[in-house]
Amino acid sequence: MSDAPEKQQPATPGTAEAGHSPAYARYVLGVLFVVYVINFIDRQVMSVFIGPIQAEFGVSDTAMGLLVGFAFAVLYTFAGIPIARWADRGNRRTIITIGLALWSAMTVASGLARNFTQLFLARVMVGVGEAAGTPPAHSLIADYFPLNRRATALAIYSAGVFVGAALAYLGGGYLREYFDWRTAFIVLGVPGLVFALVVRFTVREPRRGQSEGLAIAAEADSERPSFGATLRFLLHSRSWVGLIVGSSFLSISGYGILMWGFEFLGRVHGLSPVATGQWMALIVGVGGSLGTYLGGRITDRFIEASPARAMRVPALCTLAAFPCGLVYLLGGPVWLALLGFFPFYVLQNIYIPMMYSVNQSLARLDMRATASAVLLFIINIIGAGAGPFIVGALSDFYAGAHGAASIRYALVTVLISIPAGYVCFEYAARHFRADLQRVRGC
Repeated sequence: MSDAPEKQQPATPGTAEAGHSPAYARYVLGVLFVVYVINFIDRQVMSVFIGPIQAEFGVSDTAMGLLVGFAFAVLYTFAGIPIARWADRGNRRTIITIGLALWSAMTVASGLARNFTQLFLARVMVGVGEAAGTPPAHSLIADYFPLNRRATALAIYSAGVFVGAALAYLGGGYLREYFDWRTAFIVLGVPGLVFALVVRFTVREPRRGQSEGLAIAAEADSERPSFGATLRFLLHSRSWVGLIVGSSFLSISGYGILMWGFEFLGRVHGLSPVATGQWMALIVGVGGSLGTYLGGRITDRFIEASPARAMRVPALCTLAAFPCGLVYLLGGPVWLALLGFFPFYVLQNIYIPMMYSVNQSLARLDMRATASAVLLFIINIIGAGAGPFIVGALSDFYAGAHGAASIRYALVTVLISIPAGYVCFEYAARHFRADLQRVRGC
């Protein structure tokens, strides 16, 4: 493998040569959004059924933290790297189709598990399937949308997290109240098997770099940079390192609250499963989607004229989430907790489109899917894996002194990761313009 940058040739974005119209680009974004919604329905439904699964299998909060965290995250993150390398070479649409079919089938298998070990293994395989979703999707979006519209496109795609989680909370709350957790996994896993056909037969593979008027030279198609060369290129970017570390901090609190928020409202405030599902669906779905959309608009507004502000403004908004989070977790009456929860969730997620857009912008054309996988590898090991596990372990640790309220203090503890993330983003912002010019000069 050659470590030298590949030659880039000019191309005309948005023309017949690019193979798509603006309307079709929006259609593809809509399809990828639905894929991500299905992704997070299948992922998030587990958090709704922590209590019933504990009751059936007799396991602790720590064990459930492993199930909703590391069981999914470990192979999700490790499989993500080779799948992303494949996506930087092969047909990204086909990769997404295969992944969607696999994780949907494994969600159905989760509902058929007879013991905790079988359920754990099924969730591991859900993670393998979902590893084939986001890296190739990010790469496709980068080729369908130019730099000054990319963060908003990524924000719309990223909102699938919150819409999917909202649907999982809403539907899961009713299913938990009136049925059982096995039925929920089977019912929620089937739609993805059908939608995989939509992806396969309606999404076209664009030429790489078309959105920026560039394309990798045809004669260089067999000369892709090695994984080591890609990683070295990214690590030489100080803004990329700051972005990754800051995002990792924020993912701890983000995933911790996303996976344990349902249990928190039930244990501490005594809400029924249906009521909890309704409130979580409203706040996570609307608040998270609003936050990511605003983050995308902010990033696109500043990315060309003032790259540092494109990072700083979303970072400051995220920092403002910290006091709102304290109100949410420490508020006495449930109405006060919910009143703090909504602005917290809006502000906490404003950084997400900036994170994805900057990550794509700091990678060369032939490195983008791999750069996405490296980002997801790190934040998912730390956030999706360690975040829920840390909350579960802290909850068990605090249980002797606080009983059912131990989950409250576990979540307050991980909230301190928010100001730590802001410090890292501020460091990254100082170097972003120079690092962006470095990529454009390759």
